[in-house]
Amino acid sequence: MTPNAQLLRDVFGFDGFRLGQQEIVETVAAGENVLAIMPTGGGKSLCYQFPALIRDGLTVVISPLIALMRDQVRALQEIGVAAGALTSGNTQEETDAVFASLDAGTLKLLYIAPERLASGAMLSALRRYNVGMIAVDEAHCVSQWGHDFRPDYLRIGDLRRALNVPISAFTATADAETQIEIVNRLFDGKQPRTFLRGFDRPNIHLAFSAKDSPRQQILDFADERRGRSGIVYCGTRAKTEGIARALSDVGHSACFYHGGMEADARREVEKRFAVEDGLIVVATVAFGMGVDKPDIRWVAHADLPKSIEAYYQEIGRAGRDGAAAETMTLFGPDDIRLRRSQIDEGLAPADRRDADHGRLNALLGLAEALSCRRQTLLGYFGESSGPCGNCDLCDAPPEVFDGTQPVRMALSAILRTKEMFGAGHLIDILQGKDTEKVRSNGHETLPTFGVGKDLLKTQWQAVFRQMMGHDLIRPDAERHGALRMTDDALPILRDEAKITLRKDSIRAAAKRRPAVKTLVNDEDAPLLSALKAKRRFLAETASVPAYIIFNDRTLIEMAEKRPQSLDDMMQISGIGAKKLESYGDAFLSVILGDTAPDMHPTRRKLAGRAGASLYDRLLEVQSELAHGSTGIDKPLSCSASILAKVATQRPKDMTSLVRILGDKRAERFGNAFLDVLKEASP
Repeated sequence: MTPNAQLLRDVFGFDGFRLGQQEIVETVAAGENVLAIMPTGGGKSLCYQFPALIRDGLTVVISPLIALMRDQVRALQEIGVAAGALTSGNTQEETDAVFASLDAGTLKLLYIAPERLASGAMLSALRRYNVGMIAVDEAHCVSQWGHDFRPDYLRIGDLRRALNVPISAFTATADAETQIEIVNRLFDGKQPRTFLRGFDRPNIHLAFSAKDSPRQQILDFADERRGRSGIVYCGTRAKTEGIARALSDVGHSACFYHGGMEADARREVEKRFAVEDGLIVVATVAFGMGVDKPDIRWVAHADLPKSIEAYYQEIGRAGRDGAAAETMTLFGPDDIRLRRSQIDEGLAPADRRDADHGRLNALLGLAEALSCRRQTLLGYFGESSGPCGNCDLCDAPPEVFDGTQPVRMALSAILRTKEMFGAGHLIDILQGKDTEKVRSNGHETLPTFGVGKDLLKTQWQAVFRQMMGHDLIRPDAERHGALRMTDDALPILRDEAKITLRKDSIRAAAKRRPAVKTLVNDEDAPLLSALKAKRRFLAETASVPAYIIFNDRTLIEMAEKRPQSLDDMMQISGIGAKKLESYGDAFLSVILGDTAPDMHPTRRKLAGRAGASLYDRLLEVQSELAHGSTGIDKPLSCSASILAKVATQRPKDMTSLVRILGDKRAERFGNAFLDVLKEASP
């Protein structure tokens, strides 16, 4: 096993890098400037944490939120890595401990928020320490094109120039404009080594549903996934509170989160979500980048997100441990009107508004897709794939129809009413309804009056929604949301192009059963529950989030493989040497009950490593020769630490072995030990 592979196994508990990680790790470790665009949950953190351990000096990590930094620091400390954070949330004792480690030169990773860079004192402090690298998490925050722009990120380039060290920037979402601005802001326009590691999260099931009693749709979705941690994103603060109450009323553990809450109340929700199993947080997008909980099993949107990038980022908070997760996004014509008007009424320049409409169009195209959603989503990010088999449209292809004629009718009605009215009035005209508004405007005399009687009101609503989704019509902010036609509609109006629409199957979509039925089979489910209970107890005792102990994926693997020893336990993904030492016995006892074997502390440190079986064999040989080859000599033995040294150093000759054992023990055990070592050599 190579030194890097051994470090990955012993510290992080992984047998290998995820797809795409190794080349990034090696490039960062070599001291090159790097821009890495990787999917949320794709292992970005490891790409700078691992190089930090093998490079000299301190790695400074710029991260956007205090909660995110604290969780990452706790997770690193749990696996034995010297890490600290300087945040406004620190106690004086915590800050003193970080500076003591910096002064001693023992700290390997220092997390700071970009706002800290506003202080000249921070830069002066960093100059005193041996900073070897800067890592920037959520690097899209540096770009005004990005969806989470943070002005303080603009100071990072100054920090890099002042310290003259390599910089690695990581993000999950960065389109072409954002990438260009990242390169200009962080790398002075000099193109770094750039890695685009794909946007696919194949473990996440994708689904959209047209709104029809949306609160009940959310309640039904949550009820089918009862007991699993989830997030419900809402467009307004009031809606977060209302849906959270509704979920609580039917027995869910749920709370709300939005920017209008006091800071202490928000921190309490963040803490609960990190620690509690099965909690649902109903939130605005204020509950965002700081969410690093790896075992979120589902994300639902009660309202349409702002853009396709925002959608991707928000659903990406589910299933970060790699286990199966689900999403469901509700949308309707009111969502589309709201998002269009937000763009049009904003203060951004015209080119930015056009780009924002394009991003919204991409999301609406995903919502109104007629075939595999994952293909549509990945296509936006420049990737191609076959049908995924893990989205609602792959599960049940939609019914479609030739919508050209009703769309032409609707466009004609819009033009004949001089683009002055919304969908409700236009549908009344198309259906030939004799309303006061129709009569007062003389619209009963229009050629389009009553031409759409064959379609129900709900069907016309679906037609208008899909027309907005295909960007054939837009609400006009200057005319109080009246619908106007876009240039894209002209070919259809002129009968030069056709359009296929979906037949809405709202009821069936709302009742869709969970795509992820169980995390483990029925036989292993009781053990998984017991392992989760043990994790919860240990987490509450240590006042840390449950996933800091072990994430769901590690517990699932434990339940399925049922390790019988600490050596077996060390082979479970996510268990390194430090976590085995801290928690191995506790979880092994859950699996084995009272039969969990005792183990000498020295042997325990070798558990799961190459020297473990060698130690056991040396111990057997020593036992056989304890009274000499004749069995009548004076008892003699080696200490556990000496046996461990022989097992790990693997001396190849008697001279080397004597240096470890001493003359007396070498005389009795030397030849037999060398035979064991030769048998074990590859």
